[in-house]
Amino acid sequence: MLKKCSIIIRTKNEEKWINACLSAVYKQSYKNFEIIIIDNESTDRTIDHVKQFPIDKILNISKYFPGKALNLGINNSRSDYIVCLSGHCIPVNNDWLKFLVEAIEEDSNYACAYGRQEPMSFSSSADKRDLLLTFGLDKRIQIKDSFFHNANSIIRREVLDQIQFDNEVTNIEDRLWAEKVIQKGYNIVYEPLSSVYHYHGIHQDGDKTRCANIVNIVENLLGSKPDRGKISADKIRINSIIPSKGDPVLMGGSYQIEKTIDAAIKSKYIDNVFVVTDNIKTQRISENMGAKCPFIRPVELSEDYVGLDAVYKFSIDSLENSGVLSDLIVALEPTFPFRYDGLIDEIIEYTLSGGYDSVVAATLENGSIWKEEGSDDNIVYERLDSGDAPRKYKESFYIGIKGLCCVTHPIFLRNERILGDKVGLFRISERLCSIEVRNNKLINSNKLVGDIYSFLSNNYKT
Repeated sequence: MLKKCSIIIRTKNEEKWINACLSAVYKQSYKNFEIIIIDNESTDRTIDHVKQFPIDKILNISKYFPGKALNLGINNSRSDYIVCLSGHCIPVNNDWLKFLVEAIEEDSNYACAYGRQEPMSFSSSADKRDLLLTFGLDKRIQIKDSFFHNANSIIRREVLDQIQFDNEVTNIEDRLWAEKVIQKGYNIVYEPLSSVYHYHGIHQDGDKTRCANIVNIVENLLGSKPDRGKISADKIRINSIIPSKGDPVLMGGSYQIEKTIDAAIKSKYIDNVFVVTDNIKTQRISENMGAKCPFIRPVELSEDYVGLDAVYKFSIDSLENSGVLSDLIVALEPTFPFRYDGLIDEIIEYTLSGGYDSVVAATLENGSIWKEEGSDDNIVYERLDSGDAPRKYKESFYIGIKGLCCVTHPIFLRNERILGDKVGLFRISERLCSIEVRNNKLINSNKLVGDIYSFLSNNYKT
């Protein structure tokens, strides 16, 4: 009979990672396990995400010490094996747990086993270097070497009954514990088959250029694939929010907002399209298109002086309070009718592959860039680019277009921000996409312009 494992996951504000982590755990081929979450007063939606899974126990710890948190989980478990997994580690395959169990069961003198940690595709060069050099491809049995990393590990309960983790050290509790294990005459096994993705390394500094060179050499030696360690867009929850206020705008024989809803629904990654409107007619049009309008936008959020950051905060709070959680939010504005098919998915993939907090659609501008200063009666323009040099010799300026498409994380919207700290720009080569249409007067009054608008908005695909 398979022995039971207690998987202890320590968390603190792991909202970006915990869904991917737990989804991978619940897909394991080795099924005899329980999960115990030890949360250190997360202030984001970590626990809300956790509660979407059949977690066995959720325990809280306020004054955090890493060993103390582990001991809390161990003392609340009854399994033969204790598995320690970081809340921001993602098992690479469905046999991760099986490989850990098989490794420790090879010899009764193995006190513990720890697995490989692979960098994410967007990990820094320093972190990639540390992980690739530390966690190699060869299995090894450690008789004198006390190196042990519990972010991805398994331990025999009978060993923990003799030797607990230190409750008061602030770090390297795993190495201090392992030193006592070696002194007791136990062995430690490293099992590279049991691998997880881990976005940061064990040493987080160093010369970036030198680190990058080392990473390239080690990746070539190990045969690592540069596209490994990505979070798959089809395995997380992605929702779209489309803000709208006032009466729906009729342009070229159809309502303008229909173009944006259609683009969002065509996305292969977006799970739900939410239109946040203050207008009943827009709500009806949106729902007929297949979008959801679970609440009406308050009138005070439609004032001209209210920014979209406040609207998005209201939207994400309302959705989360009703039980709708998101790993990513795709923000779209209805004034951009010329998105080509696949654009939204390209930006979602770019966000995840680059590990960005937020990504904004952008166009490259090689013309002259000016900044306006002064009052109405004394305006002065300051040129920001380097002048009228040939295009290929000029610096590049990007014009961000959040309304066309902005992919971001809920935690920033919750804090009344649209963009996080690490922002990526997705260059739009098709300039037609960047055209914003706010006024219907020309379209509806000029038949030729209206026909062109209708043709482009209905037929522009790529």
